[in-house]
Amino acid sequence: MKLTARQKAAFGIGAVGKDMVYALSSSYIMYYYQDILGLSASFVGLILMIARIFDAINDPFMGILVAKTRTRWGKFRPWLVSGTVLNAFVLYAMFAAPDIKGTALMAFFSVIYILWGVTYTMMDIPYWSMIPAITSTPADTENLSVIGRTCAGVGSALIAMGTMLLVGIFGGNSERAGFRMVALIVAVIFVVAELICAFSVREREDSSMETASVSQMFKALFSNDQALVVVLSIVLINSALYLTSNLIIYFFKYDFGGADWKVNYTLFSTVGGACQILGMMIVYPLLRKKLQNTQIFVAALLMGMTGYVLLLAFCLTGNTSNLPLLFVPGVLVFAANGILSVLTTVFLSNSVDYGQLKSGHRDESVIFSMQTFVVKAASGVSVFAAGLGLDLIGLVGNSDETGPVMQQSAATLTGLRLIMTIFPMILLLAALLFFRKKFKLTDDVVLENSEKLRAQNS
Repeated sequence: MKLTARQKAAFGIGAVGKDMVYALSSSYIMYYYQDILGLSASFVGLILMIARIFDAINDPFMGILVAKTRTRWGKFRPWLVSGTVLNAFVLYAMFAAPDIKGTALMAFFSVIYILWGVTYTMMDIPYWSMIPAITSTPADTENLSVIGRTCAGVGSALIAMGTMLLVGIFGGNSERAGFRMVALIVAVIFVVAELICAFSVREREDSSMETASVSQMFKALFSNDQALVVVLSIVLINSALYLTSNLIIYFFKYDFGGADWKVNYTLFSTVGGACQILGMMIVYPLLRKKLQNTQIFVAALLMGMTGYVLLLAFCLTGNTSNLPLLFVPGVLVFAANGILSVLTTVFLSNSVDYGQLKSGHRDESVIFSMQTFVVKAASGVSVFAAGLGLDLIGLVGNSDETGPVMQQSAATLTGLRLIMTIFPMILLLAALLFFRKKFKLTDDVVLENSEKLRAQNS
């Protein structure tokens, strides 16, 4: 069954909606509960880590539930719709916290965030799992994956571009009221987007879905050394990204400063989001015409590291309030992340062929499930590290919304600069050294593996 342009567009719209929700939560939940509501950054980070690790473990069980579902609407769409509606309500509640303090607020946050993770998994797993179930055409399967990844990037970029600007527009002096309104808007867009996807894309009647237990996922990963290299590289790269995305708003509010810090943060995020999309859709295809994938991967890592080096240099030389200058490292870091996100997916696909030749069986579904598992776990750890770092450097949140922005000490600002540059730099350097030493699936090897599999299947 060949997919129509309408179905592909509907699937892409679904990706935009769901990643707007994910980006709002992952990028601003720490800021909302720590800086605006006054909870300890370490506590917020700890809950985020616990919830994301629990969510990662929960993924395979959600996959099993979806696989065993039998309804007249199929196995995916009931979960997609119900998970979306529930998650939209929880998202709004999460950014519309009641006027409580202390232990009561800590309990509320702990429960609501775990609920958010569970309900998001309810719709996220069926969304990605239904790709092979709605078409049997290899070209459509590949195109749908690319559409989903690209549109997910668009959804994340939209949140990065507009959130703080809209918070200021809707909330005025009250960031708390602004976030409540933004969450409501995003929740509505989310529901509409997933309904469009659910009613436009239908699974084949003869489709089946493979699921894997956590033990199977780890077994498949550790028996495939190249998949292990890619997954560990993804962990290191994503950890650097999550550290940056959680701390950059603090940098603009307290270090860059000024009455227009929200506007400047929005401009920076807009340029960064656009560069990330351009990295995926334009820069990578252009580089691919001349270079091997492994060469592009190394170049992208070096590009990202260069961006962090420049950002640190600008901070240490008193240029933290020079927005045009800050665009330079921003462009390098975000474009590099866009390229790396494409390449890690390509490498993971190539490792599946390698594993099949090595073991005699194909572990495509379990390898990609493992990627989701470790990325969620790694994001939880990196967010906890960000929260712990904020407390260690003594950053004082600005929970009194009617007053001026809280002035931070010179030591606090220096600590913030170091955390958001040096640690990501170290993580990217580790990824570079590990990748160059262990990864061996060059373009020639990939082609050779493909020919061997074709010969085996002929």
